[in-house]
Amino acid sequence: MARATLFRKVTFSAGHRYWSELLTPEENIAQFGQWASRYNHGHNYAVWVGVSGDVDKSTGMVVNIKDIDAILQQCVVKRFDQKSLNDEAMVGKVPCLETLLCEVAGSLTGLPDGVQLESVKIIELPGFYGEWSQGVLTLTRTYEFAAAHRLASPDLSDEENFALYGKCTNANGHGHNYVLEVTVTGDTDPSTGFLCDISALDQIVEREVVSRYDHKNLDKDVPELQGKTTTSENVAIAIFSLLKDRLPAELKRIKLFETARNAFEVEA
Repeated sequence: MARATLFRKVTFSAGHRYWSELLTPEENIAQFGQWASRYNHGHNYAVWVGVSGDVDKSTGMVVNIKDIDAILQQCVVKRFDQKSLNDEAMVGKVPCLETLLCEVAGSLTGLPDGVQLESVKIIELPGFYGEWSQGVLTLTRTYEFAAAHRLASPDLSDEENFALYGKCTNANGHGHNYVLEVTVTGDTDPSTGFLCDISALDQIVEREVVSRYDHKNLDKDVPELQGKTTTSENVAIAIFSLLKDRLPAELKRIKLFETARNAFEVEA
């Protein structure tokens, strides 16, 4: 019998703050860094839930979407929408994305027989989302840089390069606005709920990748790419190597978007 996974999206708006009344202002700043504040701020959250199961021969479905919608509305939207996470929906817990992922995953009970929860993805900001999958948490942060390159293999003639790479082998090069996703994983800190220090992650990616690659010619200005054909496969591998063992959490994968239609992923 064939199995498949269904993904369904719901949205909600909620406010939260990173501040504990049990700590002094100085301790809150030390604990939560730049996000420490006595006052709520809000997000428009998007939640993708993946459920899997056998495809029913008579209906052709894993599960009726109406049934999943009813569960998501009851367990997610009704609980979190238009609420203060600190004061109403997650009292006594740090309302960070990591905790929210676990709360949503833990609340999705009552799935129909034979249907299994596979994943929860929550997008908190356009450049920041987290995922829960079988109890494993990941956080993904998005960065951008612009760079030029030329696709040409030194082992090939000009005619052979053109046959292989087409207009991308233009002698004077061309450019892209690259989008880089960096995904990390690990255990959460019991006091903050955080998987990693996002500020530290941003600083390292900025230093090791963005500042070195942005507005550069990848063929001429980037030492680790010298002598290599600067396909996005090779650029992605180089970026992964630069970030591995340097981040405040375990590097899970990087995904490099060369254009809106091309993306390349390297995973640990």
